[in-house]
Order: sequence, then structure tokens, then C-alpha cells
Amino acid sequence: MTESNPIGERLRSLVNTVQRNERALQRFQQIELRLIEAEDFAAFLDILTGELVQVFDLGAATLWLDDGARLAAELHAAVAQSAAASGRLRWGRTEGLDLPGTAPQLGPVALFSAPARAALLGATPESASAAILPLRHRSGLLGYLSLVSESGERFAEGMATDLLARFAGFVSAGLVNVAQREQLKHLGMTDSLTGLPNRRYFEMRLEEELQRAARQAVSVACLFMDLDHFKQVNDTHGHAVGDRALAAVGACIRSAVRLGETVARFGGEEFVAVLQGDRANAHVVAERVRRAVEALVVRDNEGGEVPVTLSIGVAVTPGTTADKGAAARALIEAADGALYCAKRAGRNRIVFAQHEEYEEHEGHEGHEEREACEQDEIIAAALPDETTPQP
Repeated sequence: MTESNPIGERLRSLVNTVQRNERALQRFQQIELRLIEAEDFAAFLDILTGELVQVFDLGAATLWLDDGARLAAELHAAVAQSAAASGRLRWGRTEGLDLPGTAPQLGPVALFSAPARAALLGATPESASAAILPLRHRSGLLGYLSLVSESGERFAEGMATDLLARFAGFVSAGLVNVAQREQLKHLGMTDSLTGLPNRRYFEMRLEEELQRAARQAVSVACLFMDLDHFKQVNDTHGHAVGDRALAAVGACIRSAVRLGETVARFGGEEFVAVLQGDRANAHVVAERVRRAVEALVVRDNEGGEVPVTLSIGVAVTPGTTADKGAAARALIEAADGALYCAKRAGRNRIVFAQHEEYEEHEGHEGHEEREACEQDEIIAAALPDETTPQP
């Protein structure tokens, strides 16, 4: 007769739980990659309420957006009538729903308030179970994602919600990102070659980020990036290859920066990005971008490899200046000045501007940054082992 081994049974149970969570995480990551690839809100919604249901064998998934959120206004124009009629996408106000705004809520459908069931769950039978995930971003509550299962035990009260909360955060950032892209279509702020936002949109977003930074007492960073020896690429390989390089570099930068943060083509071979976070975070992101572009393979018309590298100037500010327009201009000029120093220092590297330097020269022309470079008031960081020779 085999004796019971409580410790062995407990260990097997833990192993099974870990393996189950790993499988669930892999499926969530599969959906997340598809959401990143979504070209517009219609595609985003199809993945979120269609493919998600298939991958996790759900009864239904519904996206509900708060009509009072700014994001909702940006997405209204992009909504197809079929999506709204199918019930996959709903709109409303959060008042009276009696739902938590910070953590997922799981349980039988009967557990939720009548207004919440009517708004998010529709005609779902009370024998089913549901998970309602709050979608939050910096601006507050965006809405909810409801997941329904015909099994009353699928989403039970007391179940761990870590993976669901993680997925909700990703969906929230993705919604903001796709809303920005839809806004670009309507405002004509997209660069046709790279598909990135253009300078006009970037300057608008930078001012918005500085306003947020001032309210929350946090830092904002501006990355000013320029392709090295780009004229040489055009002269040697032709403008078609140059355009190919610009498009490839734009996509490379976009993929190296967090979802929800703005990357734009500033003009010519210049790109810019506005990041949330301090100097240390800006350094990590800038180095990730630099390495990604350095590893990028661009082909000429004969199939030969065209070397591509990037110089990056970075300026970081706590965003406390009252005039956000002036602060945005000063931040861009400081990052541009740091970029100038990176070029002079040998290219394919990152240079940081001193905060005191661009605060002092706010609103002035860029020659002060060049003088600061000569006076060693700009700090170089993450220099490569070998410098690229200047032409």
C-alpha cells in the first residue's frame, strides 16, 4: 500500500500551477504581439475581442470605453458601425457601475451590479463567470475589458489576478497608442515615408508631456537623433536606398521605445522621441536605440549591406517651467546641441546635455549649445570602443 506523501503532492501541485501560468503567459504574449502589429483601431479591436476569445476559449470579450475620457473622443471617428452593432465595443460613463477602478474583479455574473452587467456583459447568463479588467493610463480610467466564460468556475473569486492585471496594463498602453495613430490620420500629422508622426505632432505631444510632468513633478527626456553620413549614403547608393534606410531606421527606433511613448521624424534624416522618466531611463533607452540601429541591415539595390549608425543627443528636464511652449523649445534645442557634440566626438554615440545649460539659455538660438560643447559642459555617455571617422 502506497503511503500518502503530502510534501510530494504539494510540490506536484506547485509545479502544475507554474506550468499552467507559463502557458497562460505565452498565450497573453502572443496576443500582445498581435496588438502591437495592429495598423488601426479596427484591427486592434478584432484582435482584442476576436483572437483573444479563440486563444483562451472564452465565451466573449467586450471593450467598454468611458465616454468622458479624452481617448474615447479620439477613437469615436475610427469606430466601424459593424463593431459597435456587434456588441464588442461599447461606450458609456463610469458613474453607477459600482466597479473597482484599479484591480480586476472576478466572479459569477450574478456577483456584478445590474448596471455593470447591462453595460459590460449584456445578455450573459447568470450561470457564467466573468473577469472585468480596469484599463488605466496616466490620464486615469479609460474603460474596462470584460472576459466571459460559460463555465461558472473559470473566473472565480479569490483567484490570482497578476497575469490579468499585467495584460490590462498592456491593453491600456496599446489603446493610447492606437488612439494617437487614429488622431494622426485626422490631423495630417504622419510622415508618409516612415509612417511615424511628423514634427508638428511631436511638438504638440512634447508640450503635453511637459504639462503632465509639471503636475506630477516627474522628468521628461527628449532624444534628438541623426543618421550618420546620410549624405554619403544618398550620394553613393541613390535616394531610393536612402529612403529605404530612413524607413528602416524609423521602424527600428519605434520598436526600441516603449509602447505609448512618442517617436517622430523631425525632418530629413533627423528623428526625435519624448520619453517619460529620468536621466537613467533615458540613457537605457537611448543606448538600446543606438545598438538596434547599429545592428540594422539595410541593403542597396545590388543586395550589398549599407552600414547605418545613429548619433543621439539627450536632454532631460523635471518640467517645472511655467511656459510649456518655451520649455519644449529649450528642451529640443538642448538635445540638438548635445547631438552636435555627439557628431563632433565621432558619431555613433550618445551625448547628454547639462540641465543647467539649456535652462539658462531657454528661448535662445542653438549656438549656445555648440559653445557649451566646446567648453565641456556637455557630458558624453556610452561611447563605443571605436569611433566612426568623419568625412
